[in-house]
Amino acid sequence: MKGIFPAWGRILQGYRPNLSIEITRECPLRCPGCYAYGDDHLGGDVTLRQMADLKGDALVAGVLEAVRLHKPLHLSIIGGEPLVRFRELDQLLPQLSAQGLYVQVVTSAVRPIPEAWASIPRLQVVVSIDGLPAEHNVRRAPATYDRILKHITGHQITVHCTITRQIVQRDGYLEDFLEFWSANADTRQIWFSLYTPQLGEESEERLRPEDRAARPAQPLSETGHAEGDDRGLSDAAVVARRVHVREDDALRLLRPAAPHHALSVRRQP
Repeated sequence: MKGIFPAWGRILQGYRPNLSIEITRECPLRCPGCYAYGDDHLGGDVTLRQMADLKGDALVAGVLEAVRLHKPLHLSIIGGEPLVRFRELDQLLPQLSAQGLYVQVVTSAVRPIPEAWASIPRLQVVVSIDGLPAEHNVRRAPATYDRILKHITGHQITVHCTITRQIVQRDGYLEDFLEFWSANADTRQIWFSLYTPQLGEESEERLRPEDRAARPAQPLSETGHAEGDDRGLSDAAVVARRVHVREDDALRLLRPAAPHHALSVRRQP
């Protein structure tokens, strides 16, 4: 319950408690299904490739000014790849923490995470890991498992896995993923999200109706459905079954987040 009352206080004052800032367009990865470079990602008037990044003191000042204006309780720093701007983040993160903000940095861990970040209060480092090595290393190179395991040493990360069609093709895949990362001493928690296709998208990543229907017959669960039969179940029930959590926990994972702003701290050329 911590943070709920302050969040509602901000909402009643006309602010939104969550702020998401894309601090750079640069990223060494070329992940299938990434929406960041799509024509409509920034609203349709301009694309990410047409923007020019702020760097150095200008970026630091821009982020601090955005926080001053929007007064969030929780700040999510994304990209591109935020670690491209690790020098600026070395300055920003202690200042944001000193303001009492909860800060989340979402990264591929393609480069080392600075050691000093491990001691910054209220900082959460989220590492995107899309499956086990065979699938992840193809999808997210050069941010391969070898690099991730090396670069997260000494931190307590949140593992975030996006469930794509490739992942659900093999029974027990998510359980194997959970077992691997739960056993890692640098893992604090593990998140799953469902791959969300863009309007009109046809890709190998998006789940199809037959992926739910065409499952081998298995013993009936307590719900009366075969363990592999997801037909007629809610999204929460499907996630609960596949990830082995309670349905009410799965529902919280799938519930839309609190209202938030998405802001790109960049300038047009």
